[in-house]
Amino acid sequence: MPHLAGRTCSSFDRSCRQRHGLRPDPPHPPAAWPPARFRASPRVLQRREALTALAVLRQEGCLKARHPRLEPGAIAETVLLNTSGGITGGDDLSVDIHAGAGTRLVVTTQAAERLYRATPGSLPATIRTNLTAKAEATLEWLPQETILFDACRADRTLSVDLAPSARFLGVESLLFGRQASGETIRTAWLMDRIRIRQGGTLLLHDATRIAGDASALMARAGTFADARAMATIVSVGPEAEATVPALRAALGDGTLPAGPLEAPVQFGVSAWNGLVLARLLAADGARLRQAVMTALSILRSDAAAAARLATIEGG
Repeated sequence: MPHLAGRTCSSFDRSCRQRHGLRPDPPHPPAAWPPARFRASPRVLQRREALTALAVLRQEGCLKARHPRLEPGAIAETVLLNTSGGITGGDDLSVDIHAGAGTRLVVTTQAAERLYRATPGSLPATIRTNLTAKAEATLEWLPQETILFDACRADRTLSVDLAPSARFLGVESLLFGRQASGETIRTAWLMDRIRIRQGGTLLLHDATRIAGDASALMARAGTFADARAMATIVSVGPEAEATVPALRAALGDGTLPAGPLEAPVQFGVSAWNGLVLARLLAADGARLRQAVMTALSILRSDAAAAARLATIEGG
């Protein structure tokens, strides 16, 4: 089953208090306070008869993993929680999840993550997520959105290591401020990477970098074109490339036909070597989520059909 190894050390109290104004900043924040380190590593799954079951769980600090009771026929689920309420400069978070051979696992989060304003002079927050899927495993990484606050600083990497016969579906969504609260992003520092390997071969290295004047960068037509929400969706599997026509048809000319939030959504879909990559830009988080759910429903239904076919042929 999934193995979450999580460890959190030291000053999560310090992070929360500074964010909520309960303690004034020290004269030299980086020297006065050690960075908070939070780790969760559920050593994911193993097969027990026809079920996916948790094998090992390690967690420490504010980063926790919860596993809802599994209903008959349902896919095993791991829910990650950050009990500190958000991430600020100098924090160090690490998640390691391993899906054993033949397992099926969905990993999500309890709520949207928040990248809060960093104290001037502080180091960026470090966030590392390592996912491993063994032979014939199906692993889905479907966290809720990450909200960027003005003057946030973060270095984030998602690394995925797949066996040749494993399947993967993942999404990372970024919201640039909370529009309903009138928030805007003027400055930010973000390095956001996605690396995917299968059978030891690098399939994807995707990097997004924002540094300095974020508002000017987001206004450019060649970058965000004034969009305030972005999502990257990746699907890996033998049937993945066959989903491209359905994805393009569903997203159409950029206006989603279904639902109450009809509005332009810019997108692009590419495929190579059994991998599909989609990038979506929207005016706000609600429209982005609608587009992401449309895309995921297509990608998940095709993967489920392929899994059912493999079970029939193998049985």
